[in-house]
Amino acid sequence: MFRGTGAAHAARSFHDATSSPYTRSEAFTDPRRKQTIISLLDVLSELSNEASSDNDANLPSNFEDDRDVPTVDEKLQVAGSELFNKFERRMDNLDKELRNFANAARQLGSSVGILSSAFRLRERLTKLLFLFRENAATLFPRKISRQPRETLVNPNLMDRRRTWRGQQPPLRPIHDDGLDPESFPGQFASFAEDVVTFLNCLNEFPEFTDEAVNTSMRAFEVDLKYWASCLQEYKGQFRYPAVQRYIHDLTSEIGEHIDNITVNLSMFIEIGVPTIRFAQQHAAANLLNLSTVATFFSAVTATTLQFSYQLTDGVLEKSVNAFWFSSLVFSIAAAVNSLLGLTWKQAMYRSPGHRVPWWVLIWIKRSPLVFLVMSVACFSAGLMLFTYATDQGFVTSTITTVFTAVTSFGLAAVSAWFASERWIFVQHRGHVWLEDVINETTHRMLLLSAVVEVRKIIHYCNQRILAIRGLIRRVSFKKVTNAITRFRHKHHTLPTTQEGPQMLEISHHHEPALSMCSDYTERPNSLDAPASEESESSRRSIARQRFKGAVRSVIMMQQQQAGQVPLYLRPFMPPRTPSFDRNSTAGMSPTRFSSIGLNTIRGQRVSTLIPKLRTLEPIQDLSIHTALVRHLQFSPNGKYLATSSWDRSSIIFRVGESFSTQAVLVHVRGFIGQVAWSATGTILLTRLTRGIKVWTEDGLSKRTIDRPHSVSSIAWLPNSDTHFFSVEGSDVFKLDIQGKVLDSYHFGRIQLHNVAVTPDGQRLLGVGPLLAAPNGLHPSRTTRVEKRIIVFNIETKQFESQTPVVNDVRDITISKRGGNVLISFERKTPPQLWKMELVRDARGREQHSFAQVARLLLRHTYLPKAQVDIAGSSYFGGKEDQLVLCAGKAGDIHIWDRDSAALLHYIRPQTFGGDLTCVAWNHSTDDPFMFATGSHDGTVRIWTTPAGDRSSDDASYLERRTDAGATNSDQYGSSPILSPPPVPGSSRRERAPTIRTTFSIGPPG
Repeated sequence: MFRGTGAAHAARSFHDATSSPYTRSEAFTDPRRKQTIISLLDVLSELSNEASSDNDANLPSNFEDDRDVPTVDEKLQVAGSELFNKFERRMDNLDKELRNFANAARQLGSSVGILSSAFRLRERLTKLLFLFRENAATLFPRKISRQPRETLVNPNLMDRRRTWRGQQPPLRPIHDDGLDPESFPGQFASFAEDVVTFLNCLNEFPEFTDEAVNTSMRAFEVDLKYWASCLQEYKGQFRYPAVQRYIHDLTSEIGEHIDNITVNLSMFIEIGVPTIRFAQQHAAANLLNLSTVATFFSAVTATTLQFSYQLTDGVLEKSVNAFWFSSLVFSIAAAVNSLLGLTWKQAMYRSPGHRVPWWVLIWIKRSPLVFLVMSVACFSAGLMLFTYATDQGFVTSTITTVFTAVTSFGLAAVSAWFASERWIFVQHRGHVWLEDVINETTHRMLLLSAVVEVRKIIHYCNQRILAIRGLIRRVSFKKVTNAITRFRHKHHTLPTTQEGPQMLEISHHHEPALSMCSDYTERPNSLDAPASEESESSRRSIARQRFKGAVRSVIMMQQQQAGQVPLYLRPFMPPRTPSFDRNSTAGMSPTRFSSIGLNTIRGQRVSTLIPKLRTLEPIQDLSIHTALVRHLQFSPNGKYLATSSWDRSSIIFRVGESFSTQAVLVHVRGFIGQVAWSATGTILLTRLTRGIKVWTEDGLSKRTIDRPHSVSSIAWLPNSDTHFFSVEGSDVFKLDIQGKVLDSYHFGRIQLHNVAVTPDGQRLLGVGPLLAAPNGLHPSRTTRVEKRIIVFNIETKQFESQTPVVNDVRDITISKRGGNVLISFERKTPPQLWKMELVRDARGREQHSFAQVARLLLRHTYLPKAQVDIAGSSYFGGKEDQLVLCAGKAGDIHIWDRDSAALLHYIRPQTFGGDLTCVAWNHSTDDPFMFATGSHDGTVRIWTTPAGDRSSDDASYLERRTDAGATNSDQYGSSPILSPPPVPGSSRRERAPTIRTTFSIGPPG
């Protein structure tokens, strides 16, 4: 398993060192330095051979990675080559189908457009297959060979020219200008354009339309544009292994589209081409019949002209000759245009419809029938006038006139109906008939006339009402004036001569006001009270709404003021370190040169781990939950195990020889999706759907932090008990345990599933799918969206790197030292280990800066023994994260060596305890190994290895771990980043009593 790794590491290290723009000039400027590097490579090669032989000697005879079993790298090489070979066969099948389609389409009229688009599509397939082969040959050099550029031959048969004496024309090579990995986005975009052009040429045949072909090609066009837009963001990175693997994985989805198009094209050749051919033959027969009729009518018109062409005396005679000569011209034009249309229909090398001017199409398609109709009309009119010009009998002239009028009217009506039907069909796409339009128009006209009549009646009634009101006002004014006069004469209180005209003047002045208010004053007084009550209630509701709006404004102002935290109150961030591992140098992996010298030590370590891992056995089943166990996590100090379940409870177990219940954390609302211990193990967070609860190690609830959006993950800051991150959609919020938002980070179009923080606290690593491409496009229903691994700088709030992946990502975990990143996927995709390295930023060179950015490189893929449906996430195991742990839903557990990807131990599926859902490793100690698994039935099973000096006392058990932790901290030094977290149990008194609950938890709801 470890044979040959030294030379590979040395070659890769030398390539990385010389490929960097900062070290290439330094490495080859001085000849002595170059000679020194070559000598160093020779020495490293010898050391690697010696280490390989030592590893073979140290490995046990029954090691699971037997020599007869292919290695992990060999399996990946075989799987990658098989995927490419399958893709190549699919491309060849499509090319063959396009060639057959081109040959079948030659018998159709106007096939030059479909032929040219098919040839361009075949040429695009050749270029893409070459690029995909180059990409696969870089990834799997032992299985896939490169294709020489000289063998790229243009499949365009239209470029082949005839030669004399039977000589074959020379094959024309394809121009490969810019045909390199950086051209993938442009090739995808051009491929989409070629597919659309081919589809448009197919749709130029209205005689047959295949919805399956349209649907498959439109979906392929959308996905190609989506991939092209996404790949534009990786400009300059197409030679990185991560991007190359992503492009290689796209071959499966591209191949599915190609298979659909190939099958639909085959059906089109079998059914569509004969149907189109039959329709074109039928149209050609119609034109031929039309030409025959026009020719016969021309002969008839020419024959009748012999009786009238000499009559030029009167107006009638001249009119007869004018109509008959016009009829002869139109009939000849109809015959000639029919033959022209027939030739156009059967012509192969003619432009498609969208490339021809509209007047040309109308002249060829419509003019023969129109000219023939006009010829018949002119001949009929001339024949009618001919009866009067030759002084025929009254009965003959009358009958000829009547019959000519009837036939002409019928011909005009039917022609108008035919033209209107076609216009309505084109306008409404066949959903509405001409009769429906006529009925609707008639109904609208009747309705409009009725509305006009109603308006006239209403206008007349209004005039009568106004006249009656004027009469009433005049009569009332006279009555009031007479009453006042009688009152004055009776009482003699006011002089009539002085006040009468004054009162009369006042009455005239207020007459309009009285007439305006008369309608309202005649209403009963009982309506006044309800109106006042209604106005009062409306005023009260308006006042309440204003008060609520003012309260909301005050609350929003307080929240905004609370979100603005001064700089001096923000938590102190640790200084930026140049690397993630203490052994790493600037911009280089810590294992490049040091791993070669440590091969022997690794072989010995692996040989000692295998017997120890084989002693793992379940020691205790904790059956407290009543529903599925969602998540598990041991505290960093190894004292507690926290669980979360769908029964809306979380339990804290005390770790010991026999696990006991420390506390039961009951949640009133929502399901618990995750538990997270702080660095010291004194604070526990439980994640709800839209909130986070803060607990102590004793199970006391400190507070509930409500969030406005759904929380998908939580993560503590390194070495912190007060600050953590909350992942909400595309944003990550930095909170304290009081629930106060300290900062926020936006991840653009990425829907984050989970994040992890580097040990130095400078970077966030997030995984999740892409919501939309940069151009706003979404993939089709059959295509998976792009997923990405994002490295986000917390200080600059910018992306340092984006790595695309095809499979659905679930979780991300960083090792304690930060150099290794473990990615977990959904369903049956095995976990992957990525190496995070610091490289100098190319943009910083122009600014004379030495800024470094993180870059992810795929290191291992952990393949299980068989196909397994993975349960939950994969995690690091061992005190120093030297193991990788993965559980299957059936109960099988795989444990690999992190650095070599060797399968160290495999636990077969268990027949008890139900299906597994999650797994968690106790990182506090290596003696004994311990991990826990959760299952569907709510059981938590504890696995461990026997310890050499383990006693039954819980306190001594924890003290032994504390001593081990102190020894390790002395070994690693006093650096807060490199040393393991402190164990608080060693500095304060242990709590004597164990808190036990006396009630049971029922099912949810």
